[in-house]
Amino acid sequence: MVQTLELMPLVKRHIAKTISYRILSTIIGVLLMWWISGSIKVGAAFGLAELIYKPIQYFLHERFWYKFIKYGLKDKKNEINSRQG
Repeated sequence: MVQTLELMPLVKRHIAKTISYRILSTIIGVLLMWWISGSIKVGAAFGLAELIYKPIQYFLHERFWYKFIKYGLKDKKNEINSRQG
């Protein structure tokens, strides 16, 4: 009999994903706004505003999906039972 690990994401995983996503997105946003405006000050101001607001938005979005949206999830127990049956 093969045992399957059932991994459950913890809140700290969502926080780590939020931080890594935000760093990448902020860098891209600053560079893009600098390129569009020609001003590093505009790029930096845009990046700072995003850095403050967007992690909160992303975290809440991630938690909402985790709690309420079941799209793309499989029930591991039913899958294991159907293989044994």
